[in-house]
Amino acid sequence: MEHQIKIRNERKSDYETVEKITREAFYNLYVPGCTEHYLVHIMREHKDFIPELDFVLELDGEVIGNVMYTRSKLTDESGHQKEILTFGPLCVLPGYQRMGYGKMLLEYSFEKAAEMGYDTIVIFGSPANYVGRGFQSCKKYQVSVENGKYPAAMMVKELIPDVLAGKKWVYQDSPVMAINEQDAQRYDDALEKLEKKYQPSQDEFYIMSHAFIEE
Repeated sequence: MEHQIKIRNERKSDYETVEKITREAFYNLYVPGCTEHYLVHIMREHKDFIPELDFVLELDGEVIGNVMYTRSKLTDESGHQKEILTFGPLCVLPGYQRMGYGKMLLEYSFEKAAEMGYDTIVIFGSPANYVGRGFQSCKKYQVSVENGKYPAAMMVKELIPDVLAGKKWVYQDSPVMAINEQDAQRYDDALEKLEKKYQPSQDEFYIMSHAFIEE
């Protein structure tokens, strides 16, 4: 039987489902527990959130995945600022991961982002998950964080080739990303209890998130 797949904008009626999927997808992945579902919860009301780039994927009428985008910025050496995009969280319900649904969400959202006039996306994540989607090391594009370093987990995708060429850039994400951990914990405590535990992916995340590419 052929599955019916539909990608559409998130609706208010999806909010609870999307937060539940996000929680299940990220719980214990990077740390014991997670905060990504709280980020989703508060992101929708932030000025940097882009509702036109907030998509869910339906499989046979059931929402199983979501991607959200926020505005972020790059600043060049002369102080000129450029508005760009960051996506995340990107999530797919655990039972449907590694089946291509996340890829579908990303490719669809890239197309829509380009149609809206955006030309650059910067993300933090595991390179193994994103180099196949056209992301490359931030160092290749001379995009650093504010301390001048090039995090190994920071990657860049140009939606227009060479749009960043010839300059050095400093990346700054939206303030919404700096969530209050205590607020996130209180939010999680009010939901159905899930067991916080260790798993090896947490060590992988620690290593990657503390790694930098040398000059």
